[in-house]
Amino acid sequence: MISLECDNLFGTWRDQARWLLSHQVDPSQVSWGEVQAADLFATDELIPEGLGPFQTRVPKALLDLLESAACYHGDQRWSLLYEVLWRVSHGDRTAMLAGDKLGSELQRRIKQVSREAHHLHAFVRFIALPAQAGPELPEYVAWHEPAHDILKSASQHFVGRMGRHRWMIATPLDGVYYDGEQLIHQRECPEAWRQLAQNVEDPHSEMWLTYYSHIFNPARLNPKVMEGHLPSRFWKNLPEGKLIPGLISEARMGKQKDGQAKLIGTKPGKRIVNPINVGGSLLPMAVYQPSDV
Repeated sequence: MISLECDNLFGTWRDQARWLLSHQVDPSQVSWGEVQAADLFATDELIPEGLGPFQTRVPKALLDLLESAACYHGDQRWSLLYEVLWRVSHGDRTAMLAGDKLGSELQRRIKQVSREAHHLHAFVRFIALPAQAGPELPEYVAWHEPAHDILKSASQHFVGRMGRHRWMIATPLDGVYYDGEQLIHQRECPEAWRQLAQNVEDPHSEMWLTYYSHIFNPARLNPKVMEGHLPSRFWKNLPEGKLIPGLISEARMGKQKDGQAKLIGTKPGKRIVNPINVGGSLLPMAVYQPSDV
């Protein structure tokens, strides 16, 4: 068994896979893992240097798929990619397709990575730092906890939307900082970035909570659908997140029926006269708003 460590870098894995493939090393004989695990399964065989005699060409589309799937956090993260590469390099391109068992898992991981990138775009909440913070600090900061390694690629989304403002996104794993001209990615998020993103206070938080609580419609609540679009693991890092459990509870306790009526009943109303047809003639009908009752 050959055990390798690529430090979760696709470029490093690609070089390792190229070497393995050139020496015709079967996927069952290779394992990728942490350094500690690699030591447990290290081979006693002499590993030759340089590329081996086997040469092959693989479609660029496959490399793009493998690079996307490489962002997925899960079991056999890198071994699965090599197994797909092995099969395609030996003429079996069905390994790239969803109809194949291996290809289906590959496509599932790519879909999960894409969805996690969408979550970053949808649920990041930038908070403005005070103007007197200084030019050495970003103008906007955000804290996010993605399930997969999508920050470096997915954060490009904000470059064209934030203009030349300086901003930063910190995660438990890595971080990005845009200085107004270039996007800087740190594979290990600096502790100063983490502290800044997690401890900054939003001066507009109360306004946001008021807005969210007023647009929430208990009559249209479907918790299962909401969880599909807004997973609960993100609630703790959203300003409105602390409101959601209470709003759901109120809706389940009957507010779906009378929540809006109660609010409307406290507003001043006016009398409206509408004609009704009785026996072929139009008669006025007084309609009263709740405050008239």
